[in-house]
Amino acid sequence: MTTASQLRSLVSVQRMATGTDDLGQPNGAWTELVKLRADIRHPSGLEQLRGDGIVSRLRASIRVRLRSDITPAMRVVHGGTVYEIKAVLPDMQTRTMMDLTCEAVS
Repeated sequence: MTTASQLRSLVSVQRMATGTDDLGQPNGAWTELVKLRADIRHPSGLEQLRGDGIVSRLRASIRVRLRSDITPAMRVVHGGTVYEIKAVLPDMQTRTMMDLTCEAVS
């Protein structure tokens, strides 16, 4: 069980802005939804050769307090690392926390 003292990292949860450019296309900008305290764990990673370079994929489980407004269409930013949210999993035992299954690609 995660306690408040284990939520040591300050992260930014971001969503895609709803605005459009002059041609009516989505502007592709990300805006901050909320800053949260989180417990970030990296259970695995992988490096692959793609094209002319190496691609690194870092998987992460980011535990935060339970919220109803975070979806897999969003991302989490911590320091210089951007994590794409792949799944949102509520903790069914405590009902106070949730895990964001994420992946960072560099």
